[in-house]
Amino acid sequence: MSPVVTPTAFSPAGRLDTMLGKYTMYRLILLVLAALAVYSLLLNALGWLTFGLPQMLLHLALCLGLTYASNRGLAALFHVRPHSESSLITGLLLYFLFWPSFVPMDVAGVALACVLASASKYALAWRGRHVFNPAAAGAFVTGLTGLNVATWWAATPAMLWLLVPGVLLVVYRTRKFLMATVFLVVATSIVTAELLQAGMSLGSSLWQALAQRPLLFFVGFMLTEPLTLPPRRWQQLALAAVVGVVFAVPYNFGFIANSPELALLVGNLLAFVAGQRGGVKLTFAGSRALTPSTTEFAFEPSRPVRFVPGQYMELDLPQAESDGKGRRRVFSLTSAPGSGTVKFGVRTSEPLSAAKKALLGLKPGDHVTATSVGGDFVLPRDPRTPVLLIAAGIGITPYLAHLASGAGRERDVVLLILARNSHEIAYASELEASGARIIARIADGSAPPPFIADARAGVSSGIGVSSGAGATTGSDATAGNGSRSDGAMSDGAMSDAAISDSAIAVTPAADGLNPGARLDGAMLKALVPDIANRSVYVSGSPASVASLRRAAKQAGAHRVHVDSFSGY
Repeated sequence: MSPVVTPTAFSPAGRLDTMLGKYTMYRLILLVLAALAVYSLLLNALGWLTFGLPQMLLHLALCLGLTYASNRGLAALFHVRPHSESSLITGLLLYFLFWPSFVPMDVAGVALACVLASASKYALAWRGRHVFNPAAAGAFVTGLTGLNVATWWAATPAMLWLLVPGVLLVVYRTRKFLMATVFLVVATSIVTAELLQAGMSLGSSLWQALAQRPLLFFVGFMLTEPLTLPPRRWQQLALAAVVGVVFAVPYNFGFIANSPELALLVGNLLAFVAGQRGGVKLTFAGSRALTPSTTEFAFEPSRPVRFVPGQYMELDLPQAESDGKGRRRVFSLTSAPGSGTVKFGVRTSEPLSAAKKALLGLKPGDHVTATSVGGDFVLPRDPRTPVLLIAAGIGITPYLAHLASGAGRERDVVLLILARNSHEIAYASELEASGARIIARIADGSAPPPFIADARAGVSSGIGVSSGAGATTGSDATAGNGSRSDGAMSDGAMSDAAISDSAIAVTPAADGLNPGARLDGAMLKALVPDIANRSVYVSGSPASVASLRRAAKQAGAHRVHVDSFSGY
């Protein structure tokens, strides 16, 4: 991400986002689970757990070793490159699901669960994408055999001291706080009501639900697995509620009874029906330089890709050498849905991550795999709702799909770009043709392209309602056709009244902005006076997003949607 002038001081959220952005989501989950495993061994040594240290060490070695080895063996059998990080996560999950023991049948059951978990990634997969959480699938099938049964011993009060902050880190990094809350509220309410009916006090019921049942571990490390989630937020929230019910309501059909792993598998199946079914093979078609530091990569999908403008795609890049971040990366889709080509804009200045080196090293005809599509950085359904799009550096990319789909011509769109210099404004031709009104704030004071209003000059907006559809313009900037203000529809969309354009007029130094000044709420209000009437979207690095979101709130924005580009 090119640095911009916005974040002169990091907020606590910005610092946390920047720190977590150094790790991919998979690496973060692996590190948190590894820390929990070490913590469990320490608790056993201190007498807080009573499994026995030899049993726990054997159990840990078995889970990690067998899932890793079986995954590599199956990958060789299916002629694919193994995702070792994923297999280690699966092994650690199984470590916390099954009871550490020296009993031969118990050990055999754990071994079977490890192999079945790895096998489920290949046998229970659709178009290269596994349908079920591997650890849950392995545990469930093992339970049916009678060799062993998952006890979810991570739900131990002594583990809470590290489990709670670990879960909070993961759900914060994955932006799944609301989803986790829905699940916890639904499941905890049902469990608590059941325990109250059994005669327990409210406090004891809540304690048992949260500290002695695996709700926290389940929601932090398993329910929120990206590959087994539906793509839209409302779908994820509905799924969380359904899984919460299946998790907590007691039932027994003889050979199948309620269990956390079964609840998760039910949720996985529902997510599979709702989402992009299976991975998609992408064939590299070529690349082009957008700016001195950014490159666009184009791919042809093996089949149509379902997505809406503003969503992202996760790529599996087996060509990437290990750099501690894994093979999977998330990129915003810049092409319009149905265009037949999948495109991404990526910052490619030094230093380059392994993933970016892999992308730059692709030759036409090379293949990568898209593992999932998701995200809710989408515009309001009502086209009468005006929007302000704020892009810091490469944060312009999620807006390209919106503009390519006609958003700049169909609704009132103002795009504010923050860039290091005028040469770093990507997609200039696409922006000029979009119909959106565009303001640029350039850090080094250089002038933007002629079709973009320069924030240095000061920007004022002429807003008015009249019987005609006129635009008030200044000397160098004109309003886009069909521009609106105050949430009204454009000409021709509303027969009862004609709403004048909210034009951007440039006047010399009207608000005292200068390229070195920090963009705060007052300056943003001067640039976009009707910001309170707009849905505001902010995209960029975590630090930029934190600063710009705060500025938008100070300027009067009621709702701000954010899309952070964590390190990749």
